[in-house]
Amino acid sequence: MIHVLRLLLLLACCNLCGKCLAAEPMLLQGAAYTEAEAAAKLVEFAKLYPTRAAWDERGAMLRKGILAGMQLDGIVRPHDLRVIRHSRRAMDGYTVENIAIESLPGFWITGNLYLPAMIEGKIPGILNPHGHKPNKRFDSSVQIRCAAQARMGAAALAWDMVGFGESQGCDHRSERVSRLQTFNSLRAVDFITSLDFVDPDRLAVTGGSGGGTQSFLLAAVDDRIDLSMPVVMVSAHFFGGCVCESGMPIHKTSAYETNNVEIAALIAPKPMLVVSDGDDWTKNVPRVELPHLQQIYGHYDARDRIENAHFADEGHDYGPSKRQATYRFLAKHFGLDLSTLKSSAGQIDESFIEVQSADALMVFDDKHRPADLASCAQANDWLDARRNPYRNP
Repeated sequence: MIHVLRLLLLLACCNLCGKCLAAEPMLLQGAAYTEAEAAAKLVEFAKLYPTRAAWDERGAMLRKGILAGMQLDGIVRPHDLRVIRHSRRAMDGYTVENIAIESLPGFWITGNLYLPAMIEGKIPGILNPHGHKPNKRFDSSVQIRCAAQARMGAAALAWDMVGFGESQGCDHRSERVSRLQTFNSLRAVDFITSLDFVDPDRLAVTGGSGGGTQSFLLAAVDDRIDLSMPVVMVSAHFFGGCVCESGMPIHKTSAYETNNVEIAALIAPKPMLVVSDGDDWTKNVPRVELPHLQQIYGHYDARDRIENAHFADEGHDYGPSKRQATYRFLAKHFGLDLSTLKSSAGQIDESFIEVQSADALMVFDDKHRPADLASCAQANDWLDARRNPYRNP
């Protein structure tokens, strides 16, 4: 029965992403372990770092291993950012515009930038990767959280997964897509920090499901991220069912084995909110994953910076209650103004947000369309030519 459930979970994620993953010796995919096996693994891992120094050493090894597993080690990103921005619209307390960023030659990141209606001084930047749905960037849940973040006083960026939405010239099911997707995330940070009004010391990342995976992977490999809020994805027994999550050897090599709990913990001691629910692979977070994270944060005397918002009666989404938990966490740690979202009764109210049509949020049109779009193969060739595993990360 246990094995049947594990298979069903993997197939569910494969269907979302559009491709099932073939088993490979060094890949941990889907529900690779039973819940009991995964909990036992965490106990084993904890013995490896009884002190802060031991965790720091393991953390450095894991970061290096993740970058090597995704074949991003030693790659120097281009300094130039070719950016397309247009169709800025003024909403109730925020603005939204359509934006594209050239990640590498011919390979574009397509998305939307949400800003406060009035910007005074430096403001936080919040990156919002999305989960597995072809047009998820246009989904109301993504639009609402980005608009709310902007109204609270932050710059919020949402962008397409590789091969989804307007991300053209590349198939999300292609080989090494996790490499391209993580490189895009790094370039998204490059962009948001290029905005002169964004505070480089207040950068956050949050996404749900596959976007949750992107969130903790980005926070793990880019020390510019100051706060992480992965939603419905941090699990000891589930490793992601899509090639963009577990299709390259980041969890297991000849030198080590890890899981998404340790990867998420690589942001420690910076603030992290783990959002979980009772109806998917995050159902055990309060009693299994959270105590392990607290132990790691305890090495830094920073247990107050790791929190869990658990919704036992909810399912796999980034819905209103989960969004509200992230708003409060941002207000607490980044000084954002939660009162801008509250009704006269003092409750968080998102009704001011005007959900836009997909057509309104499209970047590429007759006036704004790059001439040539790189394929996945061309993008990977470009990265291969610049990869130097011997360069310090």
